[in-house]
Amino acid sequence: MSDWNGETQTPRVITGHVISHTGQAGPYEEHVPIPSEAQPGGGHTRGTRPPWVRPSRPRRIARLLVLLLCVLLLTGVGTYAWADFELDRAVALGADGDRPPRGKGTTYLIVGSDNRDGLSERDRKDLHAGGGGGGRTDSMMLLHTGAHGTTMVSLPRDSWVTLPAYLDPGTGKRHRPAKDKLNTAYSLGGARLLVRTVELNTGLRVDHYAEIGFAGFVGVVNAVGGVDMCVDRNIRDRRSGLDLTKGCHTLDGAQALAFVRQRHQEAQGDLGRSRNQQKFLAALAHKAATPGTALNPFRTYPLLGAALDTLVVDEDMELSTLASLFRAMSSVSSGDGRQLNVPVTGAGVSTSKGSAVQWDTVKAKRLFTALRNDRPVNIGEKG
Repeated sequence: MSDWNGETQTPRVITGHVISHTGQAGPYEEHVPIPSEAQPGGGHTRGTRPPWVRPSRPRRIARLLVLLLCVLLLTGVGTYAWADFELDRAVALGADGDRPPRGKGTTYLIVGSDNRDGLSERDRKDLHAGGGGGGRTDSMMLLHTGAHGTTMVSLPRDSWVTLPAYLDPGTGKRHRPAKDKLNTAYSLGGARLLVRTVELNTGLRVDHYAEIGFAGFVGVVNAVGGVDMCVDRNIRDRRSGLDLTKGCHTLDGAQALAFVRQRHQEAQGDLGRSRNQQKFLAALAHKAATPGTALNPFRTYPLLGAALDTLVVDEDMELSTLASLFRAMSSVSSGDGRQLNVPVTGAGVSTSKGSAVQWDTVKAKRLFTALRNDRPVNIGEKG
């Protein structure tokens, strides 16, 4: 037998079964020519390649899943390393010294500053952020996590407190303890003096510190696609630029910044603003934790980038600790925690530094003692 190249081939018989058009199987034989060079004594054997067989569907799916898993693992490791490198651990909380003893559970101080880094002149105008270089705190919250869940306590920036003795880094002059508004501590001595002031007036040891500026806040809100917020009245505030009608809205970054900054349209002024800030930050954390955001790389990476641009933390802050803080804030929005203002006896109290907020000494002490000992919070309890 010859092929079309004129080479002699030896027939090979293959036996098996074939299915007829009636559906019955029957024996068959097929004579398949074998090239002479593949036979013994047939001369030089040319290399042959086995016919390509398309992988089965289950095998193709398995390969795709393995590839996807590898990509996710590599991306996750790379993202973690990048975020860990970018995290600005600039705040040294200091050694034990004159600080309160460590309590039970973990206490964070969360600060929103008017740091304008990253904002263009146009941004400052659009956000009603002014032209200053920053140096004040617009929001301050203590967040405690422990055996009894999460408690978030707002500290009004106009709180009338005692500033501890400090050394002015600019002049080298040492200042003695004095009464002043809480947000003055940051403008005089930065994050370190603010932490010391909070610790002195609450008796709580601040375990970790996290601060974000204007640009980072706006970027984070935009990265998650806006945050839903409802208001019970029309709010129009010329100073912050907020203009909302009664009802529910999805606030973008600029609107959100105006919302957490405005206080002149609040009946309780700084106290009302503190409640708005708590409500909004909890909702923001909840939105960022939803699958539609957390599992969407087109939102996750812009979110991380915006946060890391202006986020400042203490030198001992790990990414896992920061993630725990984030989860705790999200849980408050889900109803698994408590949101409180520090108890006060009155707002608009006249002082040598202008109008201020006076804490209720007895109730505030009761609250902070409960947090320090990681006990359930009940401001109305006695003892």
